[in-house]
Amino acid sequence: MLSRLRSWIVVPMLAALFLTSCGDDKPFPVRTYSLGERIEIGHIVYVVFETQWLTHIGEGAEARIPQHRFFLVRMSAVNSAPGDLIVPNMTIQDDSGQTYKELSEGGGVPQWAGYLRSVKPAESAQGNLLFDAPPRHYKMKVMDETGDRAA
Repeated sequence: MLSRLRSWIVVPMLAALFLTSCGDDKPFPVRTYSLGERIEIGHIVYVVFETQWLTHIGEGAEARIPQHRFFLVRMSAVNSAPGDLIVPNMTIQDDSGQTYKELSEGGGVPQWAGYLRSVKPAESAQGNLLFDAPPRHYKMKVMDETGDRAA
């Protein structure tokens, strides 16, 4: 009798658990944009203007040498929220799925956008992002301010 009572409790609980995992929460579609297109995601409006490959940054003994190559991405991120927000750091991904994170040290990078980018309402963070990656075709992943949506 006790085992029958448990099954009447356990079975509906398991069914409820499985049904909640199959809900209507559809993931936000990840869209691909071209260079120069306006990317509005969450309260951040991104525009990626151009890219540049560098074999080094700086001159002489002070030159920075990358493991692969330095990849600069010139972009702008405008805050359309009513309050301050942090523009998330970026990653790039090649056609085989290999990813590279944005570098946190931008010494010597012309017009470096910075790594920690706090932006006030209606203002922007702009400049160059820095990556160390082999020369290939890349897509850059941008996120909204909460990290929930990507493009």
